[in-house]
Amino acid sequence: MPRIIFKCRYLKNAAAHAENLVTYVATRDGVEKLPERMRNRHATNKQKLLVSDILEQFPDSTGLFEYEDYLAKPTMENASEFISAALDQNLDQLAHKEVYVNYIATRPHAERLDTHGLFSDEDIPLVLSQTAKEVAEHTGNIWTPIISLRREDAARLGYDNAAAWMALLRKQRNVFAQQMKIEPENLRWYAAYHDEGHHPHCHMIVYSVDPREGFVTKPGIEAMRSSLAREIFQQDLLQIYAEQTERRNALTSQSRDALQVLLVQMQTGACDNPVLEELLSQLAERLRHTTGKKQYGYLKAPVKELVNRIVDELAQEERVAAAYGQWCELRNEVLRTYRDELPPPLPLSQQKEFKQIKNMVIAEAVRLGNQEFSFEGDDQDELIMEETIIPEDLEMMSDAVPDEELNEEAEDLQSGFDNDQDFESTTGHSGSADTASSSGKPHIAWNSRYNQARAFLYGSDLLEPDFEQALALFLLEAEDGNALAMHDLGRMCTDGLGTEMEADTAFDWYGKALAAFLAIEAKKEHRYVEYRIGKLYAAGLGTEQNYAEAADWFQQAASKGHKYAQYSLGGLYYRGQGVEQDFQTAFSLYQRSAAQGMPYADYELAKMYRDGVGTAPNADEAELHFEAAFQGFLQMERQSRDDKLQYRLGQILYTGTGTEKDVDEALRYFEKSARLGNVHAQYMLGKIYLDADSGHFNAEKAIQWLIKSADNGNALAQYALGKLFRDGNHVEKDISKAIALFTLAAEPDNSYAAYALGKLYLLGDDTPKDIDAALKWLTKSADLGNQFAQYALGKLYMTGEDVPKNISKALELFQKSAEQGNQYAQYQLGKLYLKGEDVPKNMEDAIRWLTAAAQQENQYAQYQLGKLYLLGEDVTKNIEVAIRWLTASAEQGNQYAQYALGKLYLLGRDTPRDRETAVRWLTLSAEQGNQYAQFFLDHLDSFRDPSLFLAVTRLLHHASRIFQEEARRLPGVPGMHTDSKLRRKLRQKKIAQGHAPDDHEQKFTAY
Repeated sequence: MPRIIFKCRYLKNAAAHAENLVTYVATRDGVEKLPERMRNRHATNKQKLLVSDILEQFPDSTGLFEYEDYLAKPTMENASEFISAALDQNLDQLAHKEVYVNYIATRPHAERLDTHGLFSDEDIPLVLSQTAKEVAEHTGNIWTPIISLRREDAARLGYDNAAAWMALLRKQRNVFAQQMKIEPENLRWYAAYHDEGHHPHCHMIVYSVDPREGFVTKPGIEAMRSSLAREIFQQDLLQIYAEQTERRNALTSQSRDALQVLLVQMQTGACDNPVLEELLSQLAERLRHTTGKKQYGYLKAPVKELVNRIVDELAQEERVAAAYGQWCELRNEVLRTYRDELPPPLPLSQQKEFKQIKNMVIAEAVRLGNQEFSFEGDDQDELIMEETIIPEDLEMMSDAVPDEELNEEAEDLQSGFDNDQDFESTTGHSGSADTASSSGKPHIAWNSRYNQARAFLYGSDLLEPDFEQALALFLLEAEDGNALAMHDLGRMCTDGLGTEMEADTAFDWYGKALAAFLAIEAKKEHRYVEYRIGKLYAAGLGTEQNYAEAADWFQQAASKGHKYAQYSLGGLYYRGQGVEQDFQTAFSLYQRSAAQGMPYADYELAKMYRDGVGTAPNADEAELHFEAAFQGFLQMERQSRDDKLQYRLGQILYTGTGTEKDVDEALRYFEKSARLGNVHAQYMLGKIYLDADSGHFNAEKAIQWLIKSADNGNALAQYALGKLFRDGNHVEKDISKAIALFTLAAEPDNSYAAYALGKLYLLGDDTPKDIDAALKWLTKSADLGNQFAQYALGKLYMTGEDVPKNISKALELFQKSAEQGNQYAQYQLGKLYLKGEDVPKNMEDAIRWLTAAAQQENQYAQYQLGKLYLLGEDVTKNIEVAIRWLTASAEQGNQYAQYALGKLYLLGRDTPRDRETAVRWLTLSAEQGNQYAQFFLDHLDSFRDPSLFLAVTRLLHHASRIFQEEARRLPGVPGMHTDSKLRRKLRQKKIAQGHAPDDHEQKFTAY
């Protein structure tokens, strides 16, 4: 039974033969409730007689909900309900117009809005006598629609009151006007809601003020019923109008899943059908002698008939028949909502939703007739790319720490050693004073107590650091007014050396140091003090970060020849911080600083020579400056024992920059630096001990150092440790810990941690899928320039599965990623410009990006280029180039390239026939489950034309795509794409059946 009953008849005068029924209606006292004890008794003979009489006079009463209930359970209660409903809904056949109007307005269970239950377009109260008279005097057609629902549906959807029906009918009034062929301004209607126990319903009276207007057809009635159903059941339509019961939901879900599996089988299966082959061969021959447009609508009747025979023969194929049956069942779920009877199933060739199959058949026949080379089984190789998650070893995250983070303390210390001999503070304290002052006035002094404090802080080869002693001595120096000690106390509070990590306390000490330096400079200008003030402003220590202020102070000191200020100012120009970016100025400042023996400047110059930034590339100069920097750092470290210098030396030795690579020596420096609390050195120790190829693998040590570094706030360590917990490598798998660590790293802008979080929430394998969280973190990572996040986010916006489709965003993200050399983004851009569906077709850009990806050994891009040059449709045909790219792809194991090469060498059309080479490539492809390659291997010595088999199989695959598109169009049916989890299950099943692990299921297109 449908879930909405809609009848629409003419209003007629009473019939004499129904007098007994009229008497029953006139004398009954409403719909009285039977006593509880009598409700389930069998219907009385009198009731049965009335039921029989009603069915004889009004046969369509069998379509009432109440009749269905009566047949299922012929009790006194159900018989009474049916008799009442049948008479109620057929009174228009029994009474005069005026009587009918009064009846629907005032009968028992009519919900009264005033003295009666009538309502219409306007909120103005209706006068019942006037309305009844108006209807009675109308000389034209009058229709009496009745709309009935089941009680449970009415209650659930809110249609158990007159107000809801009033809103519904006012919204639908123009639909009634259109289907009744009445001008909207001429339409008049009245209605009343009857709140019957089992099946509440609404009576209507509809007519036109122009008696010449209006007629209703069966399609018009169906259209009104359909429109009402869509509006009433719109909540249910979101899920294929599912019933409330779990069983109905399960059946619908099973049907949908079954259709998905059938489509995958159609996409990946072969079709060996001699009848279809013969019919296609006939059509190909007919079309060779057919002029004009070769589309179904333009063909002559006999050719159309042949096309229809092919479509219907294809429909007999087991997989197509099953998919068509499932599609029909899903569509019928919608039709059952408002149709009394379902239409009989049509042959596939007559089903208008699938008419594109006919043009697909014609295209295959034309291809056969022209003997075109075809590529089978590969048209949506982007499905592979959709499943591609960038491997961790491709996440080439730099371990290097920004140089400005490494230089601060080492520069400050060394610049103190190098300060001018004539430097004296304004308070009279010499830079080399041996005794402490008790003046408390701001000064700078490298006296014995201060130097002893530094020795305790950094230690030596013979002396371990003693942070508590250092802290005590620095406090004494700071109380005495030594600005250098104040700065060192800020550093110790920041790193938690000898005290708890206290950011606020550290900021206070840095602030005191800045105030002291400014006080000293106010009494007497000096380049070293100017440099130290600039460093505090540049780093935002003890004050708000202010690069412009820092640049002014550095400029003052640099103009006086201070090599550290020259270097620092060069860094600001290089990065465009506080000054306009200027690589040439940066290069010049680095040169001036390096000429005075500044190894940091040598290091930066080496990089600029190496990369050709601010100067012409010069590998020899780069190497010289790297070597000078290394020697300079060694000398500085011997004097200072600074952890940042030790870390830098460790990095240089680890990478072999400016010296021979020496991992053992690198470890020694990293360990010295790590013991001083350097989080970057701690991370590098963890990384090296975790590297199985380093020769120093020690998972226990690695995790200890990574935890220490992560606890101290190092984002690289947090990210590395998060990956270990995510994957369960060397630690017990713990996704909650992984997420916590990734979050800690991502919040201060680690793009790879943000990318890892985005992937976790997007895939939903180890944690519940959360698209909002995935978007948040992928967007953050992409904005930070992460090429893999840009690619992943671009894919989301391109497919539009989890987020609204946005091709312009996808294109922008792919472009950014591709420009960083991401081969996956390059491939996607190439495909977008090649297809020309979502963006204008642009073969120049398509070839450029596909070539860029192919040159990075992207096998899918290589295969696409091979196809393009072999077909010669959008580019000049070039067999040599095509074979070169196909071979490159095939050698990487691409089964479709292997198949294409095997087919080329076997058929010998575009290249000399080579059976041995053909068999080799076809065998490799068949071993990965390629059924086309297997077909050729099975028919190497057969005279059967393989083109017909391939054409028929392509028809099967085309049909799967069309079924998928049509299933997606059904109201309430989710997109019928095969989701990633189902694809994985299908792949596991194929592997269990003997297919290769990388035998990707792909949809199909032939060219």
